Amino acid sequence: MRGRRDSQVTILAFVDVEKRVPLDHPLRTIKALADEALSALSPEFDRLYSKVGRPSIPPERLLKSSLLIALFSVRSERAFCEELDYNLLFRWFLDMGVFEPSFDVTVFTKNRERLLERQIGQQLFDEVVAGAHERGLLSDEHFSVDGTLIEAAASLKSFKPRERADKDDKDGDDPGNPWVDFHGEKRRNASHESRTDPEARLMRKGKGKEAKLVFMAHALMEHRHGLLVDFQMTEATGTAERDIVPRLLDEAQERYFKPRTLAGDRNYDTRACVEEMRRRAVTPHVAQNNSRRASAIDGRTTRHAGYALSQRFRKRVEEIFGWMKTVGGFRRTRYLGVERTGLAGYLVGTAYNLVRLAKLLAQPAGVSAA
Repeated sequence: MRGRRDSQVTILAFVDVEKRVPLDHPLRTIKALADEALSALSPEFDRLYSKVGRPSIPPERLLKSSLLIALFSVRSERAFCEELDYNLLFRWFLDMGVFEPSFDVTVFTKNRERLLERQIGQQLFDEVVAGAHERGLLSDEHFSVDGTLIEAAASLKSFKPRERADKDDKDGDDPGNPWVDFHGEKRRNASHESRTDPEARLMRKGKGKEAKLVFMAHALMEHRHGLLVDFQMTEATGTAERDIVPRLLDEAQERYFKPRTLAGDRNYDTRACVEEMRRRAVTPHVAQNNSRRASAIDGRTTRHAGYALSQRFRKRVEEIFGWMKTVGGFRRTRYLGVERTGLAGYLVGTAYNLVRLAKLLAQPAGVSAA
C-alpha cells in the first residue's frame, strides 16, 4: 500500500532528544569527556561573570559549541548558530531543549575576551589531557615536537611598507580591493607589515613554495597513543620551531610529565637546540641533518634502538596537524592576532584529543591503538 503524506500539523508533540541519539553514537563518549573537563573549570567560570545582572549564555555551552564547529567542520560561528536551530544532535550535545531558541553569533565575540583573560582555552585543553593521564593513556617519558604554518586572515595586498601613509590605502578605483603591482618590490618582514593583521609574518614553507602571511603552530605529542599534550601559537620566524622547545619541555616538567626523549625532524638538529634538550636531561632523538654540515648528534645517540622507534613514532604528529587543518578547519585562522588564533588552536586541539580518546576508550582492554 502506498504511503501518503500527512499534511495535518501536530498541535502538541513531546520530543525526547536523548532517545533520538543512538546509544553507540561516538559523540556520547566525547560529550561525557567534555562535560567532565568543563565541570572542573566551573570555579573559573564563576570568576568570569558578575554575581548580579541578566544570566548569560552558559560558558560551557559556548565552549562545547566551539568543539562542535571543529568536530563537524562547520565553516563559521554564524553558520553554526543557523544550524543549531534545526540540528537535534547539536542541541543534545549542548543540553538544549527542542524549543529553546538558538543564541546570536555575537555571543561568541563578546565572550572571547573573557576566555582570553583567564586562558580558558588552554585550561580546557589541559583538563582533557589530565583526564587522559588519569586513565593511563599517556606516555610520561617519550615525546615528539613539530611545527606547522597556519595561514593568517589577511591578504597579501595588505602587506605594505611600514612608512606608507594610511591615505594610500584608499587610493584607486576600488578601495576595498585595490589593484596592487608587486613586480620588482622586495617585501620583507623587517620593512613591511600587514595592515589587516600586523602580527602575521610573510613566510614560505620551503624552496619553490609561495610566500603567505602566516603564524606558527607548535605541537608536543606523546608516543603511546599519539595524543596532543601541548600546543603553542607564535609568530612565524625561521627559528620559531627551535625557540619554542625549551618552553615546551619546561611546561611539561612543571606538570606530571618526565620527558626522557624528544623526537623531531632535522630542523631541530642544531647545536643550540640539542644543548637545550640535554640541559634538561632530555635525550634528543631528532633526525640528523648532514647536508653540508656535521650533525649535532652522533652515533652515541643514533645507535640505540629507541632512536629508531622515536623516528618512526614522530611522524604521527603530522596526523594531528592534518586533522586540525582539514576536519577542524584550522588551515587558515578566522581570527586576528597570535592570541586569538592560539585560543582557536587550543579548542581545535581539544576536539582532536576528544575524538582520539573516544576511539581509545571504545576499544577492549589489551587492544593496540596503533
